[in-house]
Amino acid sequence: MQLRYSFRLHPTAGQRASLAQAFGCARVVYNDGLRAREDARAAGLPFPKTGDLSKLLITEAKKSPERAWLAEVSAVVLQQSLRDLDTAYRNFFDGLAGKRPRMGAPRFKSKRDTRQSVRFTANARWSVTTGGKLRLPKIGDVPVRWSRRLPSAPSSVTVIRDSAGRYFASFVVEAGQVDSPAETTTE
Repeated sequence: MQLRYSFRLHPTAGQRASLAQAFGCARVVYNDGLRAREDARAAGLPFPKTGDLSKLLITEAKKSPERAWLAEVSAVVLQQSLRDLDTAYRNFFDGLAGKRPRMGAPRFKSKRDTRQSVRFTANARWSVTTGGKLRLPKIGDVPVRWSRRLPSAPSSVTVIRDSAGRYFASFVVEAGQVDSPAETTTE
């Protein structure tokens, strides 16, 4: 079973700027992927796969002068943004098929959204330093206010900025199976 543990982050001004850039780049890639899929649907073509979108919207776009700024953030953040889009579509179609509650189609993200987030997986090479800071690629060592210990090594971390401008790190950890309460009988 997977659990989430959230802790408060206290980034410096430079780290806040780097995080804002990561939030923006992830949003742009998500919106570009959504636009590519909507254009394919309108043309009657099959949806482009996530791998094809990654190659087109991340790898090739970084080489163009108008999108060279995508190279300034971790590529894992951009790939996770496309995976989030894929999950949104999967949830939408599962809702139409009756496999889950109905959900609306994925929508474009706005830079004026009150909550922004980026996810770093294990292949992003993020880590918790011996000094208790969170080391994020292309951002640096961000101080964390630890309130408890993590039960195991985290598999991913999501950095979140809420509407009040506070930053949080949400770690996904693998926890042991939770035992259900003992059966009680009434006589």
